[in-house]
Amino acid sequence: QVQLVESEGGLVQAGGSLRLSCAASGRTFSAMGWFRQAPGKEREFVATVAWRHGIPSYADSVRGRFIIFINNAKNTVYLQMNTLEPEDTAVYYCAADEGGWGSRSVLDYEYWGQGTQVTVSS
Repeated sequence: QVQLVESEGGLVQAGGSLRLSCAASGRTFSAMGWFRQAPGKEREFVATVAWRHGIPSYADSVRGRFIIFINNAKNTVYLQMNTLEPEDTAVYYCAADEGGWGSRSVLDYEYWGQGTQVTVSS
């Protein structure tokens, strides 16, 4: 059974940092991604990385502030979020892709975590 278990998010002040993790089990994936969804908005791409080469890709809104990285031994993907802004407030989801190289489209990910709330206060 495939499981993606995310760590808890939290409340942080603007300018602060937070790290999310997502532990994958049940099968092998080719790429992992992080997406987020704010109230009243569509789910949007944040970052992705392929297991094989580890080269990340970021949305313009988070590039230079967020870092996605993987721990192969633990089958876990992390999202280190720095210099957080109120606009980063959303529910964050990790996602797993069985056969891609790291897509920015929600349609390319077959499995999803439960989502975790991140709130950034101004």
